[in-house]
Amino acid sequence: MKDIVDRSDGTTAGGIHRRELGFRMAALGAALAGLGGSGRALAQAAMPRILVGFPPGGSVDVCARRVAEAWRGRLAETVLVEQRVGAGGRLAITALKDAPPDGGTLLMSPSSMFTIYPHVYRKLAYKPEIDVIPVSPVANATCGFGVGPMVPASVRTLADFVTWAKSHPEQSAYASPAAGAMPHFLGDQFQRAAGIRLTHVPYRGAAPGLQDLMGGQIASGCFILGDFLPHLAGGRIRILGVTDQQRSRFAPDVPTFAEQGFAGIQGVETYGLFLPARTPATVVDKVFDLARVALREKQVVEGLAKLGFEPLVLAPADYARRLASERTSWGPIVQASGFSSDD
Repeated sequence: MKDIVDRSDGTTAGGIHRRELGFRMAALGAALAGLGGSGRALAQAAMPRILVGFPPGGSVDVCARRVAEAWRGRLAETVLVEQRVGAGGRLAITALKDAPPDGGTLLMSPSSMFTIYPHVYRKLAYKPEIDVIPVSPVANATCGFGVGPMVPASVRTLADFVTWAKSHPEQSAYASPAAGAMPHFLGDQFQRAAGIRLTHVPYRGAAPGLQDLMGGQIASGCFILGDFLPHLAGGRIRILGVTDQQRSRFAPDVPTFAEQGFAGIQGVETYGLFLPARTPATVVDKVFDLARVALREKQVVEGLAKLGFEPLVLAPADYARRLASERTSWGPIVQASGFSSDD
């Protein structure tokens, strides 16, 4: 079964596209599972898939692959991770919404797509509270604000940066991985709270933004902390603050925004698993149990730690309440920024 999904064009040996194969095998697995003992055994050959709305090698993709590896042999012989890249990750959510609610299709996604995007996009193609079922978060990821070689080495704190920015308004800008992403609004909160003007420069992902930050093309940047970590050893990037309520064990010497007088600036991205609406409660519970088991495995925890992520499990109802609360709290922040999109 593993051999039939190896073609680079996404088709199987029989000419079926990988996406269509996923639909067929998921439906087959569900049908076989209802046949009793022999059917359940055969259902293990089905290939469920985890949709990812971001490119291979990124943090969302890596999270999905860690979970998929832990599920092989438990959920199925093979668990596919399928990219649906585009529209800032929204294409994958649309694909989930349209998938059969049989447990054969899941989504790994940043929670901000269900908490921040509803306030950003006027024409959002999904309704977070209706079209998806939150299963469980997998990991928490705090954000950080850092500077590069454009900013003097004497700038070591957020207060230092504010002083520098006021003296260099023409150079005062910050990078983020995307317009409308959580780091975008955290940076905007910072500039307004500090009384400075920082021009926002959105990039297509963290990698190009960090390259420009290290190269001295832009003064500062707000990114997921794990995106910063691989670049700290060279000394060209300094993280000035993190946006969690407490310091991160991955950067214990970096104080929080609150410690530095910016108590209102907090933001932790959550990466979680979702199922289509109308998925039976028994299937949701099964996937939740599998997620809980996966996050107890050493290789999964260690894999997440390499990204600067803290494992996190919440029951589906608790996760849904958390998302609803965060969706409410981000509304005024997005509105205050003045940013919205018709895209």
